[in-house]
Amino acid sequence: MYPTLRDTLEASAEKFPEKDAIVYPERDQRWSYAEFDERANRLANALSALGVEHGDRVSTLLYNGSEIILTVFACAKLGAVFNPLNFRLTAGEAEYILNDAGSSVLVFEEATRQAVERAKPDLDTVSEYVSIDGAEDDEHDFYELLESGDPARPTTTVEEEDLYAFIYTSGTTGRPKGVVHTHRDMMEHNLICIAEGGLRRDDIGLSALPLYHCAELQAALFPRIQLGATNVVVHEFEPTDVLSAIEEHGVTLLFAAPTAWNALALTQKEADFDLSSLRLGLYGAAPMPADVLDNCMEQLCESYLQAYGMTEIGPCGVFQHPNEQRSKQGSAGLPALNHEVRIVEPDADPETTLERGDIGEILFAGPCTMREYWNRPDATAESLREHAGKEWYYTGDLGYRDEDGYLYVVDRKDDMIISGGENIYPTEVEDVLFSHPAVTEAAVVGEPHPEWGETVVAYVVGETNAEELERYCTDSDDLADFKRPREYRFLDELPKNPSGKVQKFKLRDEE
Repeated sequence: MYPTLRDTLEASAEKFPEKDAIVYPERDQRWSYAEFDERANRLANALSALGVEHGDRVSTLLYNGSEIILTVFACAKLGAVFNPLNFRLTAGEAEYILNDAGSSVLVFEEATRQAVERAKPDLDTVSEYVSIDGAEDDEHDFYELLESGDPARPTTTVEEEDLYAFIYTSGTTGRPKGVVHTHRDMMEHNLICIAEGGLRRDDIGLSALPLYHCAELQAALFPRIQLGATNVVVHEFEPTDVLSAIEEHGVTLLFAAPTAWNALALTQKEADFDLSSLRLGLYGAAPMPADVLDNCMEQLCESYLQAYGMTEIGPCGVFQHPNEQRSKQGSAGLPALNHEVRIVEPDADPETTLERGDIGEILFAGPCTMREYWNRPDATAESLREHAGKEWYYTGDLGYRDEDGYLYVVDRKDDMIISGGENIYPTEVEDVLFSHPAVTEAAVVGEPHPEWGETVVAYVVGETNAEELERYCTDSDDLADFKRPREYRFLDELPKNPSGKVQKFKLRDEE
């Protein structure tokens, strides 16, 4: 029988019982692997006493901390389904996910209490509320619950094809969908991340980006736990706190989005922490702009690994290795181990692969692909299609592969602008805008136009104005005139999902 997430923790606890597993300075916690495993047993048995059974959904509305890590492994011990929610969700958004998932237990903290209280009257299935700080009369205190649990390993049978989690997409196009992953998916994904990333047992990883998101949870934390590496956790991302944690704990691995890496590099330039322990920076959500990469290499560490993918495929399906960062700057990399990538005309058959250099929809076939979208059979059928014995995931992303097979992601299929019969990929325009020294963020969308079909509109964050950007784009050798923005709108910040991707549907809603 193939191992499960439960087995990964138990194996590391058996091999490295005294080694530091979880270090959480916020609560002055430092747990060995044996202590971590026992606490996961305790929480699992306590949840079982509350009525949680194999297949039941347990949700969290938590910032980073030992509590969310214990909860996911307690679920793994029981065969319950873990369902982490974004701690920034409003009551209505949380209500939608909790009802759609059919969750029976919700673990939350004081910082998310307001959303929980407002959602409570409309929650159909949640019967038990667990607070990690300041439980009220009708709630359970997390740490009292933990203390009450039996330290023995639960007797529940958990198998590789059992559901591990419902991870809801963060919504770049609308309502979130519950991505259903099995334990087998995570085992395959762990091994790929370990091999592609060159992770080591003596690594000390830092979880600074949200653990409710699949990138930090599944591509960073889980592989480290399977290896028996040490995991330091900060409550939320704040550049100075992250740099301080790297220095204090000798952190060797850190995952962050390019925008977060940029913030760290700019902060380090002024702060001068000792970051000599940091050997590898991992990033995703977007390619690293060349100037940001240069600054990070100078200020933080020299080696970076990019992963491209999405929640539905694990999330990592393509990797760009440290020695490819400069020579293939702008690319996502090559397909991950045991993954196949094809470029086809949007929605076309996987066999009709386009020529190298031609832009089309990106398709994946690999061992970590989701089972389905929960309660969304139509969306599942649209995204997962079997052909010649393989199941292909249609990403909705547009891209091409160069002569060496490296993947370049151009844009979202739904984001492509058609103006006067010409295809305009917003990323091309955004790259030119981003190269302006006063622009910190830029997003380009199409707006309906009576004559041209659509016209290009740019949303910009930065200390500049429309006249200056118009001159800059007109003078650029990298932007054809028909691709130039016809209107500029300035914002304090762009709406983003937890992985740092801009939610363009929110910009379109403002039009």
